[in-house]
Amino acid sequence: MTAPLIEVSDLKKHFRVRGGLFGGRSAWVYAVDGVSFHVARGETLALVGESGCGKSTVGRCILRLFDITAGQVALDGRRIDDLSAAALRPLRRRVQVVFQDPFASLNPRMRVRDILAEPIRNFALAKSAADLEARVNGLIDKVRLPRSAVNRWPHEFSGGQRQRIGIARALAAEPDLIVCDEAVSALDVSVKAQIVNLLQDLQQELGLALLFISHDLAIVEHMTHRVAVMYLGKIVELATDRELYENPSHPYTEALLSAVPRPDPSIKKQRIILPGDVPSPINPPSGCRFHTRCLYAKADCKTVEPALQDIGGGHYVACHYWKEVQAKRLGTPA
Repeated sequence: MTAPLIEVSDLKKHFRVRGGLFGGRSAWVYAVDGVSFHVARGETLALVGESGCGKSTVGRCILRLFDITAGQVALDGRRIDDLSAAALRPLRRRVQVVFQDPFASLNPRMRVRDILAEPIRNFALAKSAADLEARVNGLIDKVRLPRSAVNRWPHEFSGGQRQRIGIARALAAEPDLIVCDEAVSALDVSVKAQIVNLLQDLQQELGLALLFISHDLAIVEHMTHRVAVMYLGKIVELATDRELYENPSHPYTEALLSAVPRPDPSIKKQRIILPGDVPSPINPPSGCRFHTRCLYAKADCKTVEPALQDIGGGHYVACHYWKEVQAKRLGTPA
């Protein structure tokens, strides 16, 4: 098995919250609290979960947009979380990002030609002005926009076209990994499908690895190799896409999948409604963080935190009673 392209080990990111207007006690937000995974070359790993679970924070820590609190991030076996800005600069081109908002992420004062040329100039990838122009035109072709688009401004495009420009800008640096941070969540359904197909085509053509951050499990099902499910700063389940969708073994994953709409009216699904709300990441529950909403929770769930364990075939679950989850679904004794 080849070494992973990116490897995240026990990643933690805690944000300090200052006291109120009158100088109350400060506290910590445990946004990411011990996350580990890897992404291989050419692989798509989806990071899914409810809003506020910490998945976007993980992506920004990998990109070094946030300094991490603890843990390690390694690129091709080399730690990058502790590098200085100068040492990190030549490595930045290898990990790029496509942001959620396709308009806010583009400079409204720059034409598309300049937006795409900027990373090429920053990393000195073009040998001449003609080479720069050829690269910009090639990027426009790759994302399937007309070449006349390079002379226009961001506000002249639709949301889907702007996101294509964002993808082209990420490709301009010739990266190995692209972090797609909710890259399709702001788009219409038909446009989402076009962007997902584009990303898959580019991955096959260029051998890209993708970290696809999303809350939309219906989209994730059609474009990923493995899925990591996050809840309140931790990964609770990680498996291949087929294994996760056919054999969810964590109560939270089971509830998420029950909410995915199916176009076939003959399929009758029973929606699992979780009680209560997501606890505050400032004061997460002891033991298993999901026990306050879990339908399978027992006394030890409140005190003993479950480890992320391999239950076979690279399927990892952080649950004391995952066998009961599987047994209930299959209708067999636990």
